[in-house]
Amino acid sequence: MAKSSKGKWIGTLMALAALVTASIIGISFYHSTASIHQLLTENHQLNKAVHNLTQEEQIGYAMLQSQSRNDLGELESVVRFVQTAADNPKTIVSEQLFTVRGDIIHFDALIVKFTNEYVKDGTERALYLWRRIYGETTTPANGEAIEIPGTAPERYYTITESLHLKNRDIFWEAIWDLANDTTRLNDYGVQAVFGNAIYTRMQAGKVYLFKISATGQIYPEIVDTY
Repeated sequence: MAKSSKGKWIGTLMALAALVTASIIGISFYHSTASIHQLLTENHQLNKAVHNLTQEEQIGYAMLQSQSRNDLGELESVVRFVQTAADNPKTIVSEQLFTVRGDIIHFDALIVKFTNEYVKDGTERALYLWRRIYGETTTPANGEAIEIPGTAPERYYTITESLHLKNRDIFWEAIWDLANDTTRLNDYGVQAVFGNAIYTRMQAGKVYLFKISATGQIYPEIVDTY
């Protein structure tokens, strides 16, 4: 009988522990959801920062730095990738070098649109988040990250600064997570266009400008440097 009572007591404790754990997870999920809800519906500074986003025509450029063959005889391209300021395409905010297999280079981006339901002035605003770069023979999943998902992109520092420090991760993690669930924030007037990958065969002596079309898509415009 003693062993039976002890077993029931242990079973009860385990059940209570599981219940507490589930409650903590549920509360954490609730607060995370409530926080992004609050940011998108009540944070006037964030709304103002989004309103101040200008219609962009160019968001950066890339150049072929060099090409060579590795020990396996495969062609490798060193690509200089530059991001420019959201309010001034002549101002560089970040510059990176990537070594990519092949000469056909893919640039993958996530486009996040703030529709009229959010901005309420009839003009959409958009964020252009660079995800990764990869060659023709490399799968997108194995591409090299341009921006780290969940972090604040340098070119949108004005939006980051509009948020309290404790809210910055919540906002950017929710925005980046749209790559996994594009409809998650639809109710707030925030929509994602996933899989905006552009590719081009890169050659020396040319600049590949990343332009924005009238429909908000990214496309390359090639300019000779000579």
